[in-house]
Amino acid sequence: MALDRPNDLSAFWMPFTANRQFKQAPRMLVGADRMHYRTADGRDVLDGTAGLWCCNAGHNRPRIVEAIQKQAAELDYAPAFQMGHPKAFELATKVRDMAPEPFEHVFFTNSGSESVDTALKIALAYHRAKGEGQRTRLIGRERGYHGVNFGGISVGGIVNNRKFFGSLLTGVDHLPHTHLPDKNAMTRGQPEHGAELADELERICTLHGAETIAAVIVEPMAGSTGVLLPPKGYLERLREITKKHGILLIFDEVITGFGRLGSSFAAEHFGVMPDLITCAKGLTNGVIPMGAVLATSEIHDAFMTGPEHMIELFHGYTYSGNPIACAAGLATLDTYAEEGLFERAADMAPYWEDALHSLKDCPHVIDIRNMGLIGAVELEPIPGEPTKRAFDAFVKAYEKGIMIRTTGDIIAMSPPLIIEKDHIDTLIGTLRDVLEEID
Repeated sequence: MALDRPNDLSAFWMPFTANRQFKQAPRMLVGADRMHYRTADGRDVLDGTAGLWCCNAGHNRPRIVEAIQKQAAELDYAPAFQMGHPKAFELATKVRDMAPEPFEHVFFTNSGSESVDTALKIALAYHRAKGEGQRTRLIGRERGYHGVNFGGISVGGIVNNRKFFGSLLTGVDHLPHTHLPDKNAMTRGQPEHGAELADELERICTLHGAETIAAVIVEPMAGSTGVLLPPKGYLERLREITKKHGILLIFDEVITGFGRLGSSFAAEHFGVMPDLITCAKGLTNGVIPMGAVLATSEIHDAFMTGPEHMIELFHGYTYSGNPIACAAGLATLDTYAEEGLFERAADMAPYWEDALHSLKDCPHVIDIRNMGLIGAVELEPIPGEPTKRAFDAFVKAYEKGIMIRTTGDIIAMSPPLIIEKDHIDTLIGTLRDVLEEID
């Protein structure tokens, strides 16, 4: 049996996949290089999604490949509990140095989901350490995506991700989402309308008592739900209200971290500083699972009390700061810096925006949204068959040689930051053909 053409697909229960449909007509990827995947049937497919928002530097980057190979032969694993290895400290320092100024400390995880649950636990423990153990409530947002662990699903607000799993965590409430298609359709960049939606946090504070709320978590730009952009003034208002009531603000930057908007982090892009930042994906270019939580000194130092031989935070993972993941992270951050990829993303964003909005006259298109090197094309659903039109577009796009992804009836794209203008032309031109062919 050829390894790239398995004849038994039954054992692997695939995540977030229509398993029965896939296994009838598998879409197998067997190679990748820079901007393209290679399929099992020998075709090149242009990567319009950076994998799953994660391969920001493109695929098969030599520095990253070599770093992983070398590290595996030198030190394959080292325990992170009461032991250390140099690359974990080196990577934490590099992340700190590229983060906005208030963030001085880095806690390593293995995914965005773990980063979210870690940040929520840090928030709860921080208030307890400060003598405010009554602050146990967590506030998320409708249509928010914060991974798939119990904490992230609880504060998340994507209905299908929640409804199958019961009550989840208690003591959780949700802000309204910021998608206002009647007022903000076809907006380029941040929408004009909707900053007042942040004021719903004051209502939630009144309902539950601000003194009971530990943290608010939002994606500064919501990605997985279909690219929902923060209205002008919205994030600033959230920051103002949380500070007023002593509530921690967490930015989930698993998608927006590491150059996606043309800055290291969205907090820098928007000029709004939260108390904690979660990240993953672009940290290792998607090559090895790894995530992190960035914390301010104020939060970190609240735990550094008591006898010095005692553990300060009873939390962590077997693979926190894994040596091979750290090597991949260091090589990834060096690649970003050496090639100026964050700046390049900012420079390429206007061309991307114009190309994306050129699709506004295509059949079924009801909205287009963009920021940095992220874009969404929202389609009118087929009556009685939600998600089908976008899924049909996804399959046809793959057949025509481009990779997009869909959420509901929204097409989302987030290409590697190495994308060239001719790649954008191919991606958007092919998508136009797809939209003109689907029913």
